[in-house]
Amino acid sequence: MKLQHHLGGLENLGPVNLETRVFVEDWEKRIFGIHTVMMAESAHLSDALARYPVKELPTTFRNDWTWASLRTGAEDMQPFEYFKFRYYEKWLGGISQFFIDQGYITSDELNEKIGYYRSNPEAELPARPNEAIGKQIDAYLKQGDSGYHPLPTPARFSVGDTVRIADPEAVDHTRLPGYLRNKPGMIDLVYPGAFNYFVSTGVDGIGDPMPVYRVAFKPADIWGEGKSEVNSTIYADLYEAYVQPAN
Repeated sequence: MKLQHHLGGLENLGPVNLETRVFVEDWEKRIFGIHTVMMAESAHLSDALARYPVKELPTTFRNDWTWASLRTGAEDMQPFEYFKFRYYEKWLGGISQFFIDQGYITSDELNEKIGYYRSNPEAELPARPNEAIGKQIDAYLKQGDSGYHPLPTPARFSVGDTVRIADPEAVDHTRLPGYLRNKPGMIDLVYPGAFNYFVSTGVDGIGDPMPVYRVAFKPADIWGEGKSEVNSTIYADLYEAYVQPAN
């Protein structure tokens, strides 16, 4: 997947949607909430700095669910299908397929529920408030799931180094914006410590904790002189796996 991840500079995709509201429909808030609860209950939080008691939570959800899980569901779509759906529609599709793939619900059961609520739009949705899970969600929203680690060895690059961004093989999910592949840049900041993504991206390169850099780019190097604003700089935070020597 290279095409639909961070579309900066890709031509002829208009018209541009200038909608500024985070949630356009009420159902989008519910999808965001479902994702947030899944993140707060995710098994990967056992390894987060906050050391959440996820194994003791009164829930049947026992899988890892990270931002990578959510984005993989969208980015793995066929590109032309990807562009047909709105932002939270992609979330809905990815989350639904995850629950089917993991055996929490069958496709027939899901279709039955969809049919019921379409025929009964005023029917109440299930509500099972749980104090312990509520506290876990609050804690997660405040503390996050930081993957910070002490840096075991010095970072490969230093501030001021000129670099070129890698072009790794396309995978289900990447943290590398497509428009930065093969582009030259300069190290602007080396963040303290090392970071990973809780899940491996395989041949994309994110696995064990590694340095993260803020890399500065000239817009003309990315999009060409005729499509760039003068006196401007593009910054991107990139894992070391995506950064190569300039030569």
